[in-house]
Amino acid sequence: MIDLSGKTVLVTGADGGLGQGIVRQFALAGANIAVHAIGPSERAEQMVARLRDSGKQAMNVTGDIRSEAEMAAVAAAVADRFGRIDVLVNNAGIQPLCAMEEMDKATWEQTVDVDLTGTFVVTQAVSPLMRADGKGGQITHIASIEASLPAKNHSHYDAAKAGVKMYARSGALELGKYGIRVNSVSPGLVDRGDLAEQWPQGYGSWMAAVPLERTAFPDDIGQACVFLASDLASFISGHDLVVDGGMSAVAAW
Repeated sequence: MIDLSGKTVLVTGADGGLGQGIVRQFALAGANIAVHAIGPSERAEQMVARLRDSGKQAMNVTGDIRSEAEMAAVAAAVADRFGRIDVLVNNAGIQPLCAMEEMDKATWEQTVDVDLTGTFVVTQAVSPLMRADGKGGQITHIASIEASLPAKNHSHYDAAKAGVKMYARSGALELGKYGIRVNSVSPGLVDRGDLAEQWPQGYGSWMAAVPLERTAFPDDIGQACVFLASDLASFISGHDLVVDGGMSAVAAW
């Protein structure tokens, strides 16, 4: 088991299905956890209560990831509570569906603003705190296999996630001198519990092709994030860790 005891992790969008899996895995590794949501969230509050009941150090923070002022306040609050931020997981995002020819500028901008610009804003708020004491840190951006393999009705999402993937590599290039490692994790299809009912066509197509014969679950993505945050990945930076059950190896013909 990876031991992150004494490390502090900020997970954005932690009240969503994927975020909960990421938080669970960092909690199992013993980290202090800042559970972020865009605003007051009963689910986030319940997560923090469960973590504290199990003996973990946890706090709830809120803020719009598109707001520089709000995310600067979030970063400061976490650093004040735990002393520093060792790990940032930029998980918050949206994934709307819209055909390319039907998409208006507002729909495009909303997705890019949340998924790409939000990742930038949070990183800008946290990375100076990682540099300040000379100890560095680790940042993981949640990208997607759609950054490389586009899906229909996802052109805005796919473009944003491709940007996230390259932004991670740029971060590795520029922040490495401060001891900050930056990577991305690209999940395949993630089942939060109701995928087969909510999207039967996509679920069926995935299950017919994926080599490991299942979807990902939130905890699979969480385990990848924990690995990248650990000393086992101490010389890994600028890497995109694909977590897709082998789907990227499937031939399209």
